[in-house]
Amino acid sequence: MNEYIATFHTHLSAMLTFQALKGAGCRAKMQPVPRALSSSCGTCVRFWAESDCRALLDRDAEALYAADGSAYRPLWQNEE
Repeated sequence: MNEYIATFHTHLSAMLTFQALKGAGCRAKMQPVPRALSSSCGTCVRFWAESDCRALLDRDAEALYAADGSAYRPLWQNEE
């Protein structure tokens, strides 16, 4: 199981993604964004899944990171 962190431009976007991930059976939780990462709204979704579940991110997602302890590897950045 891999660990991921998704950051968002809005709190609503974080909530919608959290609900989508939970609905797909992923273990997920909303939390403050780690200091090493930046986020417009200050809320992120940390989740555990076999794949990065990019298709479940709300359209206002900011970025997606693979998490390994306190290290974060960027996987995707919203260019819109």
